[in-house]
Amino acid sequence: MTGLPPTALPPIIVLVRPQLGENIGKAARAMLNFGLIRLRLVAPRDGWPNPSAGPAAAGADIVLEQAEVFGSLAEAVADCSHVYATTVRKRGVTKPVMTPEAAARTIKADAAQSAIVFGPERSGLDADDLALARTIITVPINPEFGSLNLAQAVILCAYEWSKHVDLVQPTVEELLPPAPQEHLDGMLQQLTAMLEPLGYFEPAKRAPVTRRTLRSILTKPAWNHLEIRTFRGVLTTLSRKPRP
Repeated sequence: MTGLPPTALPPIIVLVRPQLGENIGKAARAMLNFGLIRLRLVAPRDGWPNPSAGPAAAGADIVLEQAEVFGSLAEAVADCSHVYATTVRKRGVTKPVMTPEAAARTIKADAAQSAIVFGPERSGLDADDLALARTIITVPINPEFGSLNLAQAVILCAYEWSKHVDLVQPTVEELLPPAPQEHLDGMLQQLTAMLEPLGYFEPAKRAPVTRRTLRSILTKPAWNHLEIRTFRGVLTTLSRKPRP
């Protein structure tokens, strides 16, 4: 992990009284996308395990399988040295307030276990929940519409954490090299042979300009051999007589 102390630990994600299995699954998906796998649930409304969580997790099964369930937030964070509570409401808060970015930097520099706590979908964390935290995490948000869903809130914090670890980037398909000129010429000849009987290059005095323009259009994309083969297959199909 880049820049991390040897004993630095990824934060635990704690969902307090989550209401819907689908939202737990989506939060798990957000976590795994950015390298977090430790999930704790506090008094999930519909119990646990929840059959609706799996499909919503879209393959993040390891997060759900290892999820731990607690009866209270105090129990869920008892082994954590630093607890961060997420909320969009800062009124009356006397604790330090950080953005997800600043919190991720602080967690990165701390060798002890940290937890990031998220509240129920409808109401968020209550005053007693916030009292257990040492730091508040919040984001600048539209004051007229401060309504992040649970997975969105999780993904904001997980993404900021991911900036400090060496995640493997998704494989990018290698671009095929441009096709040889002879392949392009063959495609142009095939197309020209189809167009000539149909009078496309008439009047004859305009034919050279029309041919050059057509070549210019078809050479701009820098076709690779697969694209040329596909397009020539289209031309071959168009040249056939219609099926009865």
